[in-house]
Amino acid sequence: MKIVFHGDNAANFREGFEDILGEDHEIITLRDRIESAGDQAAFAAADVIIGVKLSKDDPQPRALRLYQAPAAGTDAIDPTCLPPSAVLCNAFGHEHAIAEYVMAVLLTRHVPLARADERLRAGHWDFWAGRPGALRTELGAQSIGLLGFGHIGKAIAMRAKAFGMRVSVCNRSAIPTDHLVNESYTLEAINRFMGSADVIVVSLPLLAETRGIVDAPALAAMRRDAIIVNVGRGPVIDETALFDALSRKSIGGAAIDTWYQYPSPDKPEALPSALPFHTLPNLVMTPHMSGWTNGTVRRRQETAAENIRRLRRGLSLLNTIRR
Repeated sequence: MKIVFHGDNAANFREGFEDILGEDHEIITLRDRIESAGDQAAFAAADVIIGVKLSKDDPQPRALRLYQAPAAGTDAIDPTCLPPSAVLCNAFGHEHAIAEYVMAVLLTRHVPLARADERLRAGHWDFWAGRPGALRTELGAQSIGLLGFGHIGKAIAMRAKAFGMRVSVCNRSAIPTDHLVNESYTLEAINRFMGSADVIVVSLPLLAETRGIVDAPALAAMRRDAIIVNVGRGPVIDETALFDALSRKSIGGAAIDTWYQYPSPDKPEALPSALPFHTLPNLVMTPHMSGWTNGTVRRRQETAAENIRRLRRGLSLLNTIRR
């Protein structure tokens, strides 16, 4: 089969792919902008495309049988650009890395290692056990609310429980309470959910019904000292409402990994919002890095390779979004 890795993002999954696939296929890598006649012909003739973006600006992949996204999100893939012969699939494997990111964000708030190290190097014993004012808080005494309970939410819940945290969940479908979940809400009750925990973690995908679902009333329902962490998609949280809540300090703070503006080939360096989030002291900003690890890449390569093997054998594919 003819397999195309399309774009700089997909190229990250190219190295070592033949070894994982274990089959002999014609594999090429194309840049985001497909300009030459030869590259356009290769794209149009591909049986499999591995990529994260497809639009009417790209050549029509007329022979396509599988569009494999090496990521969970497929909102940048226009399904109307896929021929009827093509199946659209995604890949997960990022949930373990993202759960570790979330726990790191939270632990940093309770165990100030960097600050303690900095101060002791200057001869200051600010955090010395027994010193007045040196007491710190514990993560296990906190409660966590998970907005979305898919792969990411479940991985976070398992780790939160290991620390002794109380877990509440808000999801599109009802989630039963069990050893992981202490309290459950549906999206219709999002405002009640937002006030249920000390930490709110957003991992919802970006859909028509989730865009801006965390709006000003939802943020106003949070506990005043609570923080919100976004590892889903930026626009799930209303941009202006979030900036206003942080500016007014009506919530305790935020850690945001997924944003409203991203770099482009024309502008490779850019602030992640038109609003001055970078001026806010109660915000941790990271550049959509929470799931980007060696393990994530390997697991997604294995998913893509397995789907190609299944496609060749006429078997059902993993993580099918559109048949």
